[in-house]
Amino acid sequence: MKKVIIYTQETCPPCHAEKLWLKENGIEYEDRDIRKNDQYLNELINLGAAATPATIIKSEDKEEVILGFDQPKLAEILGI
Repeated sequence: MKKVIIYTQETCPPCHAEKLWLKENGIEYEDRDIRKNDQYLNELINLGAAATPATIIKSEDKEEVILGFDQPKLAEILGI
């Protein structure tokens, strides 16, 4: 099973769109708001991301990072 972590902030329309899309497709995710937790902001920076949303999809053998709300790429990796 894949674990989905999304780095977001409240003032980010693409973040809201991605979370809604994940919910509509029955994908559970962990929401990490970078404005509420400095550790999450540091993790986002360490991913090489300069903006939200940034999504990590972890499976047993690999970890993929998607910058921005890239719906086709998310669908491909999540098998939707």
